[in-house]
Amino acid sequence: MGRSIAGMGGAHPIDVVLFDLGGVLVDPGGVEPMRLLSRLASDDEVWARWLSCRWVRRFESGACTPEDFAKGVVADWGLDLDPGEFLAEFASWPGGPYAGALDLVGAVGTAVPVGCLSNTNAAQWLAHLDGTALADAFDYRFLSFELGMVKPDAATFLSVADRLPAPPERVVFLDDNAANVEGAASVGFVARLARGVEEARAVLLDVGLLAG
Repeated sequence: MGRSIAGMGGAHPIDVVLFDLGGVLVDPGGVEPMRLLSRLASDDEVWARWLSCRWVRRFESGACTPEDFAKGVVADWGLDLDPGEFLAEFASWPGGPYAGALDLVGAVGTAVPVGCLSNTNAAQWLAHLDGTALADAFDYRFLSFELGMVKPDAATFLSVADRLPAPPERVVFLDDNAANVEGAASVGFVARLARGVEEARAVLLDVGLLAG
């Protein structure tokens, strides 16, 4: 394991950094298309409903097929397209890593082990991230469809904590969604909100992990 870094004014040595993927290191796509499809008023409303949607939770925990996921979302959200059309749109949403994402993970990895903790599904992971330089840069990969559980549930963070070589209070977790940050903090992670690479870098500078 890499060396500990004294951050947070020396109060919390850091042994591991965990990144969310979509919205922090990777362009997730989908928020604006889903807002338009669902006719919701804001991205925050889309996220709140998405994270609590039973079909999203089932799909991202590996508990249903893509076809059942699409049928369920179309029905529950009242979308004006058929499941096949929705599934085709959904598959096209994710983009690639943000500029500077790989460099940031590499820089952090010279100090401490790095990992990702992401709500995702097998189809999108295999199509867009598996085997990429970014995916291969992580020492630990915690993917919801492999874990069988999703963020922001406390059980997800507890399960991940059990698999890390450091207690939660020595793990920094970065996510772009406030609910996930709150879930991580509830079990003791040093959890911080970060939207995009530059905000993530700023947080890691603030905790003393990266040099200015």
